[in-house]
Amino acid sequence: MIATFESILPIFLLIVAGNLLRHVPLVDARAWPGLEQLGFWFLYPALLFVTIVNADFSALNLDTLVISLAAAIGAMIVLALCLWPPLNASGLVARSEFSSVFQTTIRWNGFMAFAIAQKLFEPEGLAVVALVMAAIIMPINIASIAVIVRFGSSRADWGGVARKTATNPLVLASLAALIVRAQPYGFYEPFNQTLDLVGRAALGMGLIAIGAGLRPADLWQPRVAMWLPVVLKLAVYPAILIGTAVAMGLSGPQLTYLALCGAVPTAMNGYLLARQMGGDAELYAAVTTMQTIISFFSIPAVLAIAAMLAGA
Repeated sequence: MIATFESILPIFLLIVAGNLLRHVPLVDARAWPGLEQLGFWFLYPALLFVTIVNADFSALNLDTLVISLAAAIGAMIVLALCLWPPLNASGLVARSEFSSVFQTTIRWNGFMAFAIAQKLFEPEGLAVVALVMAAIIMPINIASIAVIVRFGSSRADWGGVARKTATNPLVLASLAALIVRAQPYGFYEPFNQTLDLVGRAALGMGLIAIGAGLRPADLWQPRVAMWLPVVLKLAVYPAILIGTAVAMGLSGPQLTYLALCGAVPTAMNGYLLARQMGGDAELYAAVTTMQTIISFFSIPAVLAIAAMLAGA
């Protein structure tokens, strides 16, 4: 566990560096939204594309991985929705807060998972992260949008929502990579090397951007709406995912790879969705900050448990 902790320390140091850079007058404040847009539209899709194209899935139990993942995601969605009636009746979580509780419970930071997998695992570990990203981007976005529309303060243009989901650059990059893999000829090597260089840049810049988006000042307002998704995302979801995978017979390193995907905190991109569609964006930012800080300690614990079960 200590070795894992030390291995992911550079990832979290980059996140801290991003937050510090955001608050010192070295970088123009207007540059940060540009970095986020660059990552969303180019760096992250390129990383996802090149990882899927080059991944060796032959040694993976793809059916078991995908079914375990789908079952765990479905269980978390149902659990989060079932919590609303008692939370509402008790007054612990306001209606305006629930969509952010839901989003920060089911979303995950795939790019943090990429960075950690690159540090800790064999190349097939990156393949598992890429597979998970490709499989759950669309259903998680659809579920998140539906809940924000139901509980948020504004109504969505469902035609526009459908277009934005279908044209999500990560979705398109995943589909393009699968099409390229299906071709009888390989991907042109100079293009492959170019996108590989872009992918390397994406990890470091992505972690800095994650740190820049965190808001530590929000942590001084602890409440149920903040702590509940922390527990659900960092403890309950990994337990459900690992338990489902073990029950389906998954073992060895693949179990640890899948556990990493369940252990990482939520992604910051849901903040923009909450802000644009009437959710509680401030709560989303606070929960993301809390989850990211706590995950520095919870990720090694989850991976250690998964490693014990994988070798059992």
